[in-house]
Amino acid sequence: MNSGRTELSWFKSSYSGSQGDSCVEVAFAEQAVHVRDSKDVERPAFAVGREGWTSFLGFASTR
Repeated sequence: MNSGRTELSWFKSSYSGSQGDSCVEVAFAEQAVHVRDSKDVERPAFAVGREGWTSFLGFASTR
């Protein structure tokens, strides 16, 4: 059965630690940005709209 979901292409920030296990992973879809824990990729991810993601990046880049 096809659930209508497509495979997401996940990536980590280049600022992730050298071990690569202390970061979140992000995947872009047409309508949303998906975020998951890189240490436990089997746990559910959450999604935020592109405008919300842009706002978050603006906030995080000033911290």
